[in-house]
Amino acid sequence: ELEAKFFEERAALEAKYQKLYEPLYNKRYEIVNGAAEGVTNEAAEENPAEDKANGEKGVPDFWLTAMKTNEVLAEEITERDEGALKFLKDIKWCRIDNPKGFKLEFFFDTNPYFKNSVLTKTYHMIDEDDPVLEKAIGTEIEWYPGKCLTQKVLKKKPRKGSKNTKPMTKTENCDSFFNFFTPPQIPDDDDDEIDEDTAEQLQNQMEQDYDIGSTIRDKIIPHAVSWFTGEAVQVDDFESVEDDDDDDDDEDEDEWRG
Repeated sequence: ELEAKFFEERAALEAKYQKLYEPLYNKRYEIVNGAAEGVTNEAAEENPAEDKANGEKGVPDFWLTAMKTNEVLAEEITERDEGALKFLKDIKWCRIDNPKGFKLEFFFDTNPYFKNSVLTKTYHMIDEDDPVLEKAIGTEIEWYPGKCLTQKVLKKKPRKGSKNTKPMTKTENCDSFFNFFTPPQIPDDDDDEIDEDTAEQLQNQMEQDYDIGSTIRDKIIPHAVSWFTGEAVQVDDFESVEDDDDDDDDEDEDEWRG
């Protein structure tokens, strides 16, 4: 009962501070996207001719830079992804109640890669407070022809003397941040039994997927400016060192008890 009350009060506190942060997030959006009055890009000020040619406003590549600075997300972003992520204008999150969980929203400017203006990722939790992931659902991305970043086309030259002179092509999946919107799924049908190794692999994939989502929710969205400037890396490293020290202390205590 006490634990349930704690989780209830924590959720209320998070909701309160999310509302308090909202005006700051809106201001950040305006600055990043060049909508705020009196805000200029310092790099563009140094070279006004270049700024005029590019027509850039706000802070170019803000979200891409912030995400790449984070160790967890940097591993997911490929060089091919960067072109599309340059069009990312904002990231938001909100709690959902039925079923319990949270939703991430990625807002994109018009771009040559896909038609969607918003990509979402929703996490359904069995127990929101002591999180056990039930499933995750992502937006189906409407890629423009030849622009899909989650697949690559392989070409093979025909053999010498072959009647078919056209190169053979095949499409296969490849690493991409945008695989985040096609999360791993537990089979719904009881008849689709999976072996132990496959189940363990699926479990690891789901944990990694949740780690990426919670990193975006808890670190990137509230502290995007610090990740953009690189300041957040030092704080994150410091916290990691503290965690390691705590583990060492626990081991020392165990040795003394022994």
